[in-house]
Amino acid sequence: MGKVFEGLKVVDLTTALNGPFCTMFLGDYGADVIKIEPVGGEQSRSWGPIDEKSGESGFYGFVNRNKKGCTLNLKSEKGLEMFYELVKDADVLVENYRGGVTKRLKIDYDTIKKINPNIIYASGSGFGQYGPITHRPCYDIVAQAMGGMLNLTGFKENDPVKVGPSVADHVAGIYLMVGVGMALYHREKTGEGQHIDVSMFDVIFSLLENAIVNYTMGGFIPERNGNVDPSIAPFDVYACKDGFVALGVGNDKLFNKFANIIGHPELLEDERYKDNVSRCDNYIPDLQNLIREWCADYTKSEIEDIMDEAGIPCGPVLNVKEAIEHPHIQARDMMVHCEHPTVGDMYFQGCVIKLSETPGEVETAPPLVGQHNREVFGLSEEEEKTLIEEGVL
Repeated sequence: MGKVFEGLKVVDLTTALNGPFCTMFLGDYGADVIKIEPVGGEQSRSWGPIDEKSGESGFYGFVNRNKKGCTLNLKSEKGLEMFYELVKDADVLVENYRGGVTKRLKIDYDTIKKINPNIIYASGSGFGQYGPITHRPCYDIVAQAMGGMLNLTGFKENDPVKVGPSVADHVAGIYLMVGVGMALYHREKTGEGQHIDVSMFDVIFSLLENAIVNYTMGGFIPERNGNVDPSIAPFDVYACKDGFVALGVGNDKLFNKFANIIGHPELLEDERYKDNVSRCDNYIPDLQNLIREWCADYTKSEIEDIMDEAGIPCGPVLNVKEAIEHPHIQARDMMVHCEHPTVGDMYFQGCVIKLSETPGEVETAPPLVGQHNREVFGLSEEEEKTLIEEGVL
């Protein structure tokens, strides 16, 4: 069975996370992804967990599967010449340098477009390709802070808290991939390539949902509110006998069921809870405490079963081990094995997007440093050795 991006040549200049996450998707769905790293390898090869036997990084591994790995010194004349030759017939180039760096390296869109006029050139950076702070370096925590998310995360009485995983990087990678798909469709119709610009700052800002309209429509600056949602109530995390559960009661029909389930049908006659807006205004403390008291008498699985039968959204708070072992994760192939030449068996996330006719697949392990130099650049063993000695590879 074929894959949707089969035959697509992608030159991958990305490091760390947002760019590699984008090109991981392209590789998972059939693209020929050629990852170009600095001599010695990119920064995330040193990020944990590190396999004690091989010294390889698990972090690097899961976002760089299904790619060929090369090294190239783009600051050398020969390295730049080899790079230009590589992109002549590329369909897509993905990079995630901070603004201005590609121009200094002579690998910016305007330069590459002269070599390959139809190329799709995707840039994922902290602050984009234009604007007053485009030159700044950025990691996920900075994007979360400046984009407004960090200030909204955590409890009111405590300091701001970073969202656990690197959401700015991951969603920027997804936006980049969507941009590539859009640009490919445009090129199919017109033959015209283009430049895609995704900023992690923009990404986080775009995810603030109703926090923005709360301010623009109501003049209200939202604050940290723990697990409570400003637009739906009850919508919270509750302690139970053996852990925690998350519950979302998003409309009047569900609340009617819920009030009876927790043994408080009188809530349906209480003006404070007559509709969703009223419940949001009056959720704390009385309604929240009633639900807490009810949950404290049950286990996670008991609450999950009760709510499942009633059709009320509910789930246990799982740790990573529990999530990996969950039957639904296993049934949907969300964990896959991959054989690495030095690590051995690697076990990490599978393909999220389930396509019926052109499904994705994890076929090859993340590459070793420079593993495919000879194959990609058409070099003999002696030529490769010479270029390594010259500091080109």
